[in-house]
Amino acid sequence: SQADCAVLIVAAGVGEFEAGISKNGQTREHALLAYTLGVKQLIVGVNKMDSTEPPYSQKRYEEIVKEVSTYIKKIGYNPDTVAFVPISGWNGDNMLEPSANMPWFKGWKVTRKDGNASGTTLLEALDCILPPTRPTDKPLRLPLQDVYKIGGIG
Repeated sequence: SQADCAVLIVAAGVGEFEAGISKNGQTREHALLAYTLGVKQLIVGVNKMDSTEPPYSQKRYEEIVKEVSTYIKKIGYNPDTVAFVPISGWNGDNMLEPSANMPWFKGWKVTRKDGNASGTTLLEALDCILPPTRPTDKPLRLPLQDVYKIGGIG
């Protein structure tokens, strides 16, 4: 994969999270796909916090973080290196600026050997992604897709 980071958006709505995290759910599928394709860094956005019961529920957020952490650990991610951010894309909560609707959210923290990071918003989590080292000092390699043999040429 060419991606340096994956952003996994998890729906917090009643019934939506359960469908996504179920055995054949898309949340599981997308997390596994990202890891399988070699995406080393992950951010989890817990979306639709405005449609939880009650709206902006801390309990619901913590329940989702716990379940998603357990699953991503099973597939190979270290949950300590993953930023979990409660957001509402519809209202813009915790997207670019901290939300007044979730005063209980004190921010996310990630621990990694290259240095720790912390913040409150999804934008800050994206800004804290570490660019992977690229082997620019090595010879260029290009993948071959097919070889054609054309009669009379070569």
